[in-house]
Formats: sequence, structure tokens, C-alpha cells
Amino acid sequence: MEKSVVFNNRLLPYLLLVPQLIITFVFFYWPASQAVRQSFLREDAFGLNSEFVGLENYQSLFADPGYYKSMLTTLVFSSLVAALSLSIALLFATQADKNLKAAGAYKTLMIWPYAVAPAVAGVLWIFMFHPTLGTLARPLRWMNFDWNPLLNGTHAMILVVMAAVWKQISYNFLFFLAGLQSIPKSVLEAGAIDGAGPMRRFWTITFPLLSPTTFFLLVVNVVYVFFDTFGIIDAVTGGGPAGATTTMVYKVFADGRLGGDLGGSAAQSVVLMVIVIALTAVQFKYVERKVQY
Repeated sequence: MEKSVVFNNRLLPYLLLVPQLIITFVFFYWPASQAVRQSFLREDAFGLNSEFVGLENYQSLFADPGYYKSMLTTLVFSSLVAALSLSIALLFATQADKNLKAAGAYKTLMIWPYAVAPAVAGVLWIFMFHPTLGTLARPLRWMNFDWNPLLNGTHAMILVVMAAVWKQISYNFLFFLAGLQSIPKSVLEAGAIDGAGPMRRFWTITFPLLSPTTFFLLVVNVVYVFFDTFGIIDAVTGGGPAGATTTMVYKVFADGRLGGDLGGSAAQSVVLMVIVIALTAVQFKYVERKVQY
């Protein structure tokens, strides 16, 4: 017989929800509403004077070729980071799930990068791959490879992708490992008895049973690459060279904080928010259908 929890005080559930509702309102709904309001205004660089301009900020935004370039950069960057971080983390998780010597140390080392702040992760990678001072850039010069992420846009994109993937692998690794450990060993043993090899067992048994975890991580990684990679890009390339690594979230900062266009920056943040919400909705509507719970 299952026991059910009964609240004698009807106000208690609502009182328990109040702190979280306040945090959500103060740190999400209120800033979002302010961004929507500012997107219809033209303000000075200090935000002291404002003028209602309607949709003028959005018209200027969609008439700017540089904004479409940042959209394309974001598409390439987000696709590479999400695909690489998920696939590499899944590979590491499958190895960690095996009976390996020093498995505890291996798992600990895999988790450590998650504790590193994005800006710090960016600094670490630019120290390693700086064209003149980087410890890992010197072997590239010895091999006569002209590595210079400060001047070459392709090299800069490769560097920020590697830094963002390295930062996110630990998070994905934790969830994939937990998902693998929750799969009953009897199911895998039954597949082995039926003659299925390791790769076939993985694709026909393990990976389908990991689909809820994979779907969750896909949603989280999309949000990560659109927002949380700002610190990495700012520390590594500053959006350069020549805007080669200027993603949509970094362009919001560059135009608003550095360029002083507060209204245009607010319009960009609204568009970015709509895009992320739309992508999340599409994932829940179409991708979730293939998830096996």
C-alpha cells in the first residue's frame, strides 16, 4: 500500500514555491520584460534619455548584414560544439562504465573541467594555443604550420570550439554515465547471449535506452552554446578576428556594452530569446517523439 503525503495546511505548498517563484521572476521574467521594453526605445549610451521608436531597432537589425553573419557563425559554432561535446562525452562515459583499474580517478579527472568558469577555460586555452607564447602552439610552428587564431578566422573558430567542447564534456559525461549505470545489466547480457556483438548491443540496446538522457542533454547543450559560451569567446578572441567568432550573444554585448546601442542590443536579445525558445519547442515537439522512456 502506497503512502501519500497530505498537507494539512493548504497554504504550505504555495509558501514553499514562493522563493523559487521570486528568483524566477527577478532573474528571468523581469530582465526579459525590460529587454522587450528597451527594444522599442532609442537610448543614449548611459541610459538616461530614451525615445520611443517602435520597430525601428528591429528594422535596422534585420537590415544589417553583420547580424546575418553572426547568425551563420552561431549556427556553425553551436552545431560543432553540441555534436562534439555529446559524442565525446558519450564515448568517455561508455569507457568509464566498464570495470577499469583506477576508475574512480578517471571519473574524477573527467568531472574537474565542469568546475572551471567559462572565462577561465578560455584563458587556459589561449595560453596553450597563443601563436607566440602558447605551449602547444610551439610544436605547430616546428611542423611549419602557420597557426594564428589572432589573425586567422578559421583558426580562431577552431580554438573557441575546442574550449567550449572541453568545458561542456564534463557535464554531459556525468549524465551519460548515470544513464549507463541505470541500464539493467541483464538486458545487455541477454543481447550477448543472443549473439549480438558490443557495437550492435550499443546501438540496439544501450543507445535507445539512453534516449531520454540524450534528449535532455541536447536541450541543455543548445542553451549552453547560445548563452554560456560568451565568457569563452570574450576571453579567447573577443569576437575576432574580423568578427569570425562573433556569435549572436557576443554581438548583443558588443553592440550594447561596447557600441552604446542599447536599443539595438535589446532587440538582438529579444530575437535571440525567441530563437532559443523556438528551437526548444521544436525539440520537444519532434525530437522527443523518438525518445523511448
